[in-house]
Amino acid sequence: MKKQHVTIISPATANANNGNWQTASRWAAFLSSKYEVRILEHWDGLPCDLMIALHARRSATSVMRFSQSFPDRPLLVVLTGTDLYRDIVADEQARESLRLASKLVVLQEAGLDQLDDRSREKTRVIYQSAPSGGVAHEKKDKQSFDVIMIGHLRPEKDPLVFMQAAAHIAHVDAERLCMTHVGGALDAKLQEQALATQRRHQHYRWLGNLPHAETLERLAASDIMVIASRMEGGANVIIEAVNCGVPVLASDIAGNRGMLGDDYAGYFAVGDSIALAALITRASHDATFRRTLREQCAKRAPLFQPEREQKAVQQVVRELLSNVNINAPELDTSTRPPCSP
Repeated sequence: MKKQHVTIISPATANANNGNWQTASRWAAFLSSKYEVRILEHWDGLPCDLMIALHARRSATSVMRFSQSFPDRPLLVVLTGTDLYRDIVADEQARESLRLASKLVVLQEAGLDQLDDRSREKTRVIYQSAPSGGVAHEKKDKQSFDVIMIGHLRPEKDPLVFMQAAAHIAHVDAERLCMTHVGGALDAKLQEQALATQRRHQHYRWLGNLPHAETLERLAASDIMVIASRMEGGANVIIEAVNCGVPVLASDIAGNRGMLGDDYAGYFAVGDSIALAALITRASHDATFRRTLREQCAKRAPLFQPEREQKAVQQVVRELLSNVNINAPELDTSTRPPCSP
């Protein structure tokens, strides 16, 4: 039987190495055994039975063109952090993507609170996943306490808070702390500040963009992970840390609470570098605190298992495609490029 075609629109390519691309690549893998799947940055006009668009604003042109060309075919829009916590309030194209979508997906339960009643009724919560990296244990023979932040240098990730926290660490603690930031420079001023921080504080290092596999290795070898974002839809890096057994210190925003739970003990106020420095210092000295964070993360881990995400993705796609006629006439797709996750 002929396979149905699914096109995934991702505003980021593999070279971007960010959350949108990781989601697109993972979902393509989940679906490729049952469907013909392509990943595109922009829709090329070739017919498909279902479009999955990541990011309501940045994929808005593809969403509108597909809806106009194939008004009877299903359209799934996956909402990101900038969608939920900025764009659907301020951007008409993002709001239009919500209206055109057959179904919406948010990546953590708190995302539902940002939607109006009509949008919420057609929304599914699908937590993302990452393979287990093994359980981290106390590294008693280590001379350093390793703290990692993973995220590109752009304002939404607020990397400046991590840099400023490095400056607030007491000298006696700085000698044993290693604060490492992994992420590409998407903002020239933030790049300058990262380089300046690195010159002033030897315990801070900015490594730039690294391959995903190397980033995961560094994460798994760390004692704690920091996410300082001002907005998140459902951060992949939290999932990767949890599944590696690495506890998290997180900015107190809805997107992070939706991932880690309201009672999580590792939150700091958005933009508060002094509070972050205090949490890092506490974590480096207090094994009981680290154990509490690790246990709380472990309780959330079942939400982030690949089998759970795969089942949810396949189910929503199956529902959307159930009424699409697989034998409907299409344009010649013999030259259709293959999926490139």
